[in-house]
Amino acid sequence: MALYRKYRPASFGEVIGQEQVTRPLSTALDNGRINHAYLFSGPRGCGKTSSARILARSLNCVHGPTSTPCGKCASCVSLAPGGPGNLDVMELDAASHGGVEDMRELRERALFAPAESRYRVFIIDEAHMITKEGNNALLKVVEEPPEHLIFIFATTEPEKMLGTIRSRTHNYPFRLLTPQAMRELLEKVVREEGVVVEDAVYPLVIQAGGGSPRDTLSILDQLLSGAGPDGLTYDLAIPLLGVTELSLVDATVDALAARDASAMFSTIDDVIEAGHEPRRFASDLLDRLRDLMLIRTVPDAFGQGLVSAPAERVEVLTAQAQRFSGNELANLASEVNDRMASLRGATSPRLLLEVMMAHLITSPEVSAPVQVPGPDLPSQPAQLAPNSPAPVTQNRSGAAAAAAAAAAASERSTPRTTSTPGPQRAPKPDPAPVETPAAPDEDLFEKVRADWTRMRQAVGERNKVAEIMLTEAKPLKFDGDTLVVGHNTGALAERINAESNNADIAAVFSERLGRDVKVRCVVGTTAPSTTAARTPRAAEDRPDPEPEEPAPAPDERDWRAAAEAASRRASSRSQREEIPLPPEPEDPEDTVEPEEPAPDYTREDEERDMVVQAQEEGARDRRDATAVAMDLLASELGARPL
Repeated sequence: MALYRKYRPASFGEVIGQEQVTRPLSTALDNGRINHAYLFSGPRGCGKTSSARILARSLNCVHGPTSTPCGKCASCVSLAPGGPGNLDVMELDAASHGGVEDMRELRERALFAPAESRYRVFIIDEAHMITKEGNNALLKVVEEPPEHLIFIFATTEPEKMLGTIRSRTHNYPFRLLTPQAMRELLEKVVREEGVVVEDAVYPLVIQAGGGSPRDTLSILDQLLSGAGPDGLTYDLAIPLLGVTELSLVDATVDALAARDASAMFSTIDDVIEAGHEPRRFASDLLDRLRDLMLIRTVPDAFGQGLVSAPAERVEVLTAQAQRFSGNELANLASEVNDRMASLRGATSPRLLLEVMMAHLITSPEVSAPVQVPGPDLPSQPAQLAPNSPAPVTQNRSGAAAAAAAAAAASERSTPRTTSTPGPQRAPKPDPAPVETPAAPDEDLFEKVRADWTRMRQAVGERNKVAEIMLTEAKPLKFDGDTLVVGHNTGALAERINAESNNADIAAVFSERLGRDVKVRCVVGTTAPSTTAARTPRAAEDRPDPEPEEPAPAPDERDWRAAAEAASRRASSRSQREEIPLPPEPEDPEDTVEPEEPAPDYTREDEERDMVVQAQEEGARDRRDATAVAMDLLASELGARPL
């Protein structure tokens, strides 16, 4: 008989490593608090089905319900490991019998009273594989079962079960065994079998079993079947388990510590020649780096059970761990873990393994031992004697420190005489007062230009209409703390300058730029020339924006800016008096357009003509802007254009 069947526990007291389940369940049985449905969940091979059989045995014992069945009554004997079973305890594998017809048949059987026991117990294994229709057929009897009926569901994926059924159960989660608990189980089985097993074999079997008692006992059963007269030895277990020999892993770690590429690739050749699978070798190396990392960082890693190793290997592993720092071991382990995936299914696994080792041995994280400052090695570069070379530092110390030390040594090594005084540092001049610029620098304006789209979208979160009006606008410049933007439509420019919209725009822009700014919209999207804008202000040297002397005729490139200025001056005077329109000539045919303005054609006349022209253009722009604005609003709000 297989070991996992032969040593299956017969009571909750014999279950190892599942105290989180056995203790509360035993207490509930002893107190007579029996539920109609239980759910045992956890990884495969951790004792769910065996515990379900123990629960059925404890419920139907003549002295039960009890956590310690007698083992002598008819029910205990029939339900013991290897027993014949009885009609009142039924096991069903939902992986092959989870359909609606199977659940209907089970529901019909549930209505019959037990033949010879206290309870009828239905153990449904792999319960998450019951179909949707099967769950619907089983739901009613699970919600309201007869008094004599108890369900025990066992599953590895409880989240896939029907939530209504799962909510009717008492859920007991099982877990994988710890290495210490597994070692206890293996030693118990080995004593019962009367065989000899070397101590170095136990960690290999525990690692291969992955924490599952059933899988671990199956592996041990296979190894014991091929054991010779000397028992189960390490040399016999290594090839059967496919584990890399310790000597090969030791040689790899030594090559990493010494940065010995020749030894490293010779070891890889030995690994391939020995027939080891490259990915398994990488996995074993990762396990070794993990153990060394814990030994290096945790003082009592062996005593706390964090590292499992034979007693004769403790000193070897400790010596290996001392050759690295904790950070180096962590980085090496991360590198191996990241590159292991490339070895799966590779056409040339040896080549990829050698590439991995090349990255490990040339990694900057693995460095030569750091030189400790001593009497012959100064700890600070400034303390070096003249003409002495800079000390060799750890390879991640930085090139800047080495360059500074070399420069200091070169300066000290320069010969000087009494007639040639050494260079002296010039006194630091008093810092000149820093004038705060009146306007943001060019970097701030470039930031506005680069982030213009996102700034408009941010405005839309506060004022959607303002965002739509800014769609065709363009940032032009900073005028002091005011951001000037241009728009080709005069009517929309006025709406942007309106208080209801301008306040929201300025608030959002100030938040995005990290300083208080104002926003003004002008007509036109062509930025004025920087030279033309700065020359008049430099010549005037006065704060008054309106020069007393007549300004030169506006250039064609900045006529929009001139028109804007004239419009502002005219609007300020319009509050006091109305600007009359220029008289029209009586006979257009006799009117001759002068090539140059008459001598009595003053600046005020020129400004008045420009205002009139701007007003006429504004009237046309308003008519066009109304249609444009309505289309933009309709497009944004999902309405049909008017």
